[in-house]
Amino acid sequence: MDGGPRTDTYELRNASIMKMESLRDLYIQELKDLYSAETQILKALPKMAKAATHPELQSAFEEHLDQTRMQKARLEEIFEALGDSPRGKTCKGMKGIISEGSDLLGEDAEPAVLDAGLIAAAQHVEHYEIAGYGCVRAYAELLGEHHAVTLLQQSLDEEETTDRKLTALAGRLVNVDANVDESATSRL
Repeated sequence: MDGGPRTDTYELRNASIMKMESLRDLYIQELKDLYSAETQILKALPKMAKAATHPELQSAFEEHLDQTRMQKARLEEIFEALGDSPRGKTCKGMKGIISEGSDLLGEDAEPAVLDAGLIAAAQHVEHYEIAGYGCVRAYAELLGEHHAVTLLQQSLDEEETTDRKLTALAGRLVNVDANVDESATSRL
């Protein structure tokens, strides 16, 4: 075998893989992962807002869409300071989480039940982001990236606040409405 196209494909695929030899390398890879995640979320949130039937849930998704734009811009600012590009990595974890949420949109569900499911899907996203932002913020602190620490903490705070708001909305209204719908159906 002469190694023709197979070698070329192998080399191209591995050219985009960065060797991680330091915490800085890991930090950059994780930042790229978050950038990809935020980019994917920007595409998913409008669909979730449109599918939501409860006005407060629609509003929460729209508010988080604005925050996500800011979070993506903060990541771009960090990459600019690092002299690196945020592109080049696909966040497979977020891709899977969003795919599961998209599957929910295709279900034949009662509106209140769908809203409860949308909150659960959104919280899966939030928890992934909270973990990611917490890690990169800690790395930035160790690496002496003080401005990045501030920017990452802002995003982490927003993700945690969004998670708490979704939990409150679910407990106060959406899950209660979904349960009322189920109770009424079971009595028929």
